[in-house]
Amino acid sequence: MYQYIKGRLTVLNGDMAVLETAGVGYKLFISHNTHSKLASFLDKEVKLYTYLNVREDALELYGFYTDEEQSCFSKLVTVSGVGPKAAMSVLSVFTPERLAFAVSAGDARSISKANGVGLKTAQKIIIELKGKLDLEGESGGDVSTGNISNALSMLTGLGYTKAEALTALKDIDPNIPVEEIMTLALKKLNRF
Repeated sequence: MYQYIKGRLTVLNGDMAVLETAGVGYKLFISHNTHSKLASFLDKEVKLYTYLNVREDALELYGFYTDEEQSCFSKLVTVSGVGPKAAMSVLSVFTPERLAFAVSAGDARSISKANGVGLKTAQKIIIELKGKLDLEGESGGDVSTGNISNALSMLTGLGYTKAEALTALKDIDPNIPVEEIMTLALKKLNRF
């Protein structure tokens, strides 16, 4: 229903933010990742991408700093047994890119670290979302996402399987240059 809301951030409290626009304060549930990005925007204008969850007894609005996070949330809630709270918990632990890597690598243990997500639910997330989460981001990605994507292509070009490459890239900072990413990944793969 709503793609995004742009307004003044009047409240930022744990897992909730309030955006005031046209005299109306919209309460949005947010992830820890979104919260950390909003910390410097209190009493300033901000744009949050939204997801409206309709229940019998409530209308709940969820807010996301990026459209990639909103898209990832929308995919997570399609998984059987994953509701909005569990999806938000996953996105509090993972960025969309890191979740895509965990799903592609089949890393259920890491996904199950999210509050309220057990190992079986993490395995369902992997089964139902494998190949559906874009490693490069929904809108073409930024430079850091491109660095990881380029490193992934290089590693698979060197003969590593996609799963091996994703596992090696999993905990590497995507903001460092591709050359450094490759050096760290190859060290992890014990072939440097």
